[in-house]
Amino acid sequence: MTSPAPASVSIDPVELAQALIRRPSVTPADEGAMDVLQRQLESLGFACRRMKFGEIENLYAKRGTARPNLCFAGHTDVVPVGDDAAWTAGPFEAEIKDGVLYGRGAVDMKSAIAAFVSAVGNMPEHPGSISFLITGDEEGVAEDGTVRVVQTLQAEGEIIDHCIVGEPTSASLLGDMVKIGRRGSINAWIAVDGVQGHVAYPHRAANPIPVMIDILSRLQSRVLDEGYTGFQPSNLEVTTVDVGNTATNVIPATARARVNIRFNPAHQGKDLQAWIEAECREAAEGFSGRVEALCKVSGEAFLTQPGPFTDVIVAAVGEATGRVPELSTTGGTSDARFIRALCPVVEFGLVGSTMHQIDERVPVQEIRYLADAYTALIRRYFEAFA
Repeated sequence: MTSPAPASVSIDPVELAQALIRRPSVTPADEGAMDVLQRQLESLGFACRRMKFGEIENLYAKRGTARPNLCFAGHTDVVPVGDDAAWTAGPFEAEIKDGVLYGRGAVDMKSAIAAFVSAVGNMPEHPGSISFLITGDEEGVAEDGTVRVVQTLQAEGEIIDHCIVGEPTSASLLGDMVKIGRRGSINAWIAVDGVQGHVAYPHRAANPIPVMIDILSRLQSRVLDEGYTGFQPSNLEVTTVDVGNTATNVIPATARARVNIRFNPAHQGKDLQAWIEAECREAAEGFSGRVEALCKVSGEAFLTQPGPFTDVIVAAVGEATGRVPELSTTGGTSDARFIRALCPVVEFGLVGSTMHQIDERVPVQEIRYLADAYTALIRRYFEAFA
């Protein structure tokens, strides 16, 4: 089945990226970014559905009704700019200097959205369907964004066959890396409440610090694993320890710590949570105070096995850039952790070296090359799966 669509439309991905960057959509604000994208997609024949949860604007847009459904996922929200005055060009002015586009979101990831829209403009007819799943809550707590859209689509029986996420995955050169998996992440907030007292009279107090030290020692002493096929070893990091004590002669009443674990598919979040809670209980034995661990799994580890879908992406990248990308699982988490519940998902986008930095920027030619790669990807995808 051929999807109804207008004739081929030439969309300049750089101009569209500029239009998106000029919307200061710092999470959870949208500031009209979704409107810019929706108008462009509707001009290409997409049926657009806004899905607002809480403060967050989300968009699911689709052209065609038949399978396979190739989805592009991304986010229009950005992180704060930091020191506005330190930028070479205004963070939301989308200025081009010497062939380089400056602005918050230029790399992460408004330019990738623009590039895929441009690619779709080059493909007015295709079998199957093309869809966009765009959120405004990727850089924030990610509770009212992609995860809610995915849950809604699942409940409605919507089928997405494969998904490409436009995160900035390239390491040094455009096309040198795509992500086929991500490690999971769990945060733990550990609280030890004792009894404050004078250091000369410890029997009248309950010092929370030795208990906290014991807990953190127990957690750090375990080698979680030696790695997993395609993944680096899991790692636990203590990210903060605080007792709030400014005196030298006072035993503090409380100790607080926060721990993060990035884990590969050798583990599940619930098992790591149970382990953390068990270590806290054991360290608390004989302690007259209270010990508590609050854990939150922000994403499970996943892997999209190399196969026909990754072959399409590798070939498209090679066609546009001349490079054979490394299939990697390194880095942090992304919304791919939610989309994996729907279908196989792979990430490919710009070089990420300046994302979240002052003077976030990208050469405009790389945006055009990315649009070329996405055009090749769409063509090759339907040749392989339709």
